[in-house]
Amino acid sequence: MYLSFGRSGPAHIRNKTATPLHMISRRRFLQRTLAVAATASLTGAAAATPAFNIRAGRRVLILGAGLAGLSAARLLRQAGYTVTVLEARNRIGGRVFSHEIMPGLVIELGAEWVGASHDRLRALCEMLELPLQDNRFETHLLYKGEYSPAGSWHYDPAWKQTLQARLEAFQALGTQDLKTLDQTDWWRYLKETGISERDLDIRELADSTDFGESIRHVSAFSALSEYAYSSPYNEMDYKITGGNSRLPMALADRVGREHIRLGHKVVAVDQSGRGVRVSCDNGTQVEADALICSLPTYAISQIRWNPALPADQAAAIRALQYARIAKHATVFSRRFWPDEAFDLLTDVYGHYFYHGTKSQPGPAGALVSFTTGDKADVIGRQSQAFRRQMVADTLRPAFGEVGDLITRDMIYYWGNDPLTQGAYAMYGKGQYLDLQPVLQARFRRTLFAGEHLADWQGFMEGAVQTGEDAARELMG
Repeated sequence: MYLSFGRSGPAHIRNKTATPLHMISRRRFLQRTLAVAATASLTGAAAATPAFNIRAGRRVLILGAGLAGLSAARLLRQAGYTVTVLEARNRIGGRVFSHEIMPGLVIELGAEWVGASHDRLRALCEMLELPLQDNRFETHLLYKGEYSPAGSWHYDPAWKQTLQARLEAFQALGTQDLKTLDQTDWWRYLKETGISERDLDIRELADSTDFGESIRHVSAFSALSEYAYSSPYNEMDYKITGGNSRLPMALADRVGREHIRLGHKVVAVDQSGRGVRVSCDNGTQVEADALICSLPTYAISQIRWNPALPADQAAAIRALQYARIAKHATVFSRRFWPDEAFDLLTDVYGHYFYHGTKSQPGPAGALVSFTTGDKADVIGRQSQAFRRQMVADTLRPAFGEVGDLITRDMIYYWGNDPLTQGAYAMYGKGQYLDLQPVLQARFRRTLFAGEHLADWQGFMEGAVQTGEDAARELMG
């Protein structure tokens, strides 16, 4: 799924003004913060976990053949464990979903970017001999009908300095200050910095592409902890040459395709005995000594757990929302946009466009319209004719009539995905510090992984890290 779908906010001045903090990494900062929060949050989940040794036994079941599940499986197989991966879909990769929209042109319907700060993911790509290509953009703006090319529009300089100072001070805040930030939404926080209405409009448009919903629903803690540590291009730096799906495919080869069972949707997990028994909707049952669940929370909530999940963990699973994101790719017979590094932030239905076939050969190319929240829900329900007209209408102020250049298009609306009901996790106001420690807690012989448990939501990096973390915890 995920990942950095993802988190595909435009890389305009918002991020280039901020220098990533270097005193400690974002991961260490969040782990330290969550460790403090966990002392108050872990109640039922911790109490319900018997004190047995999860490391006993060598048979491990993994739910989900996305990056988290496959990353865990690779390490366990490497250490000699017997591993079985169960995947509900009929394909490998989960929310990493490359698609050849026409011969020679590959777009990403799911995870899009590899960030410059994503050390684990980049090292994994290097180990698997998957080359990365530049995928950075220079953002153009279409606001209130006026088109501004990249480099010609700016935020108020004085306000930028104010925000930069707050980003630099963020790391030194105490626990209570961080909890207060987590109870504050990002829109209100920005409003209180003295931002102008025009700049706040643009931040809403830009930042909502990061979080997948309006910034009125996003925790200020989540936003600050992302922007204080992001690369200058907000982790929109690279992608895997030939398609990001090459990564889960390469991991599957390392695990062994014979150990991955597609079309096996898990409906029940029984931990009442000495091991784990998993039942699938096709009648298959599989037993093991331990389980790693890398499913998104909606899928977890559809499983019958025996014994039942602790009340606080079940409540956290129900509470966490996933971003409604639609990716609508339109192929044009020629690339009329100014350059390969083109993207465009708009205040109309198309929301955010970027060149989805950057650096791929040929005169034809695809622009991807990335819509979030209510916009994505509306666009996801419309006809092909409506969507094509929407694209042409949105681009007209900048490039004139381009509708006749459209040759094909397709859309994937993650809000309707039957297994996820969204693209990636979005921690709302007051949720991050309270929910994540509960969601991370081991339950009997089950460990959890997935981008919703990562330092940053919506990134392939987080999926890989949480999968590997779960495997290492199991191995001791």
